[in-house]
Amino acid sequence: MADEALSRMSLSEVSEAITKRKVSSVEVVRNSLEQLEKHGETLNCLARLFAEKALDEAKKADQELASGNSRGPLHGVPLVHKDMFYRTGQISACGSKIRRNYIPEVTATVLHKLDQAGALDIGRLNMVEFAYGLTGHNEITGDVRNPWNPEYIPGGSSSGPAAAVASYLSYGSLGSDTGGSIRFPASCCGLTGMKPTYGRVSRFGAMPLSFSLDHIGPLTRTVADCALLTNIIAGSDPNDTTSAFHPEADFLAELESGISGLKIGVPTTYGSGTSSFLEPVHPEVLREMEKSLAVFRSAGAEIVQIPLPESFEICNDMANIIAGSESSSAHANWLKQRAEDYGSQTRERLLTGLLFSAVDYLEALKLRKVVLNEFLQEVFTKVDVLHTPVVPIPVPTLAESDIQENPGFIEYLTLLGHCTRPFDYLGLPALAVPAGLTVNGLPTGFQLVAPPFMESLLFKTARAYERETNWTFPELFFK
Repeated sequence: MADEALSRMSLSEVSEAITKRKVSSVEVVRNSLEQLEKHGETLNCLARLFAEKALDEAKKADQELASGNSRGPLHGVPLVHKDMFYRTGQISACGSKIRRNYIPEVTATVLHKLDQAGALDIGRLNMVEFAYGLTGHNEITGDVRNPWNPEYIPGGSSSGPAAAVASYLSYGSLGSDTGGSIRFPASCCGLTGMKPTYGRVSRFGAMPLSFSLDHIGPLTRTVADCALLTNIIAGSDPNDTTSAFHPEADFLAELESGISGLKIGVPTTYGSGTSSFLEPVHPEVLREMEKSLAVFRSAGAEIVQIPLPESFEICNDMANIIAGSESSSAHANWLKQRAEDYGSQTRERLLTGLLFSAVDYLEALKLRKVVLNEFLQEVFTKVDVLHTPVVPIPVPTLAESDIQENPGFIEYLTLLGHCTRPFDYLGLPALAVPAGLTVNGLPTGFQLVAPPFMESLLFKTARAYERETNWTFPELFFK
């Protein structure tokens, strides 16, 4: 099979091809390693590869299939992930200088689950330093490039995963989301990205940023692939004290069941006021949102204009307080001893977090349950899912989003996370879906939000949209 045809398979397709022995795991792994080595530097998405180990594991996978044995739905499929998921004996630098040679003594639960499903872990991808930023800038490892246009950001903090998956260098990848860091780069690079319900997926063995807001989820090229990976990594874990003991679901079971009669909410004002949630959103992005809503109408959904609770307007500020306080606390010793080893963007954000008081932090935590209950009552008793943009503006260039070029950097980041950060604060499941292109030729996307543990509904809704559209990826600039 030609290398490009093999690379352009979806995760589900390549898994089936290996299982049916139309192609060997060794062929697939060797092709993935070659493509990552060839193009990873161009995109600056590659941190490191586990090449020798990966090929050894691929040979074992092929031998097992020849003997009639399969480990699971991803038997022999290579995957490469964000450089913050720990594996015993392997470096996990977290996009930083400080942890450049850090070798963990544990393996992340999500990696263990992928191992059990038969996936092969073949390397790590670059990321924003310590996962603290939505742009993809990293002064330590260099900026990751957007495969659609190298002058633009890929989004962050899961910048490497987004760039690698969108450019066919990986069939899927795991990322993290504290303020939008799965959904934001997914939207910037034209991918599907899932931030599950808080507690649905274990964070054990993943680098912490903000204990109360961190989520783990996949970035993929199709909705089915995203559902498949979420199926595998979801579930309770005694090693994670925030893990939810909620019945496990098959996110693929209802994927093709359609959305006739589904009520999709479009946010308007906060309460009865005049301030609108969509006010900061650029007209070009709004145009693509309207187009996506027209597709949902044609698929049988009902579109409902719905005001958000007045209390929802505080979500961004409360999330910033929690993320700032918890991340600064986690980095307090390094800030005292090794402040010069941080990039300036990360250092500024961490130092800003030290300004929040204990009263601010506790109040933000206390209000979360209040706002969530109001949101569930005032929104999800009237609609089934909520539809919003992901990135409120057209994807910016690397220069536009650089702290050296933008003195209002902190305010700029607040704008970028306007649509994503509130749902980290509330812990609700949210799925980013590619929607169209803005005038700069870069993708934009919408997100679907549902009540807790309703990921299946999000996948089904997104799949209905995907069936009606013909999303294609770019002719890559480096080929």
